[in-house]
Amino acid sequence: MSYSTYNKPAVSDAVPLKDKPLEDKPLEDKPLVWLHGEIKTPPLTRQGRIEAGYLLRLLQMGISLGMPHSRPMPAIGSHCHELRVRDARASWRVFYRIDEDAIVIASVEAKTTHTTPKKTLETCRRRLAAYDRLVEGGG
Repeated sequence: MSYSTYNKPAVSDAVPLKDKPLEDKPLEDKPLVWLHGEIKTPPLTRQGRIEAGYLLRLLQMGISLGMPHSRPMPAIGSHCHELRVRDARASWRVFYRIDEDAIVIASVEAKTTHTTPKKTLETCRRRLAAYDRLVEGGG
């Protein structure tokens, strides 16, 4: 099983994040590890893709995001969150975990229901467990 890692995307100032001064935060620069999904246009609009990229970049830099951009997802596991991206066509959810050495993306989905489907939660848990087994096994 292989996973793609993407590091150092450009920070865009196209989507300002209020109350989060970048200059006060140390640069951690964690890589993104994609277990499933992608953020591209289409299906996201250009603006939705830029917002998602910007928010992911903030996470890479070690900046903690809260509502309305992100919320904890303890139903998936420890340090797991749901990134919320509003798009003209749909609302998107990026399920991720903050590890010591990376931001691990478990799933990218269009929001279709008010609550997160149990199948999505189970799928994210399964993918993260498989990733952990692979990392612990050394390759």
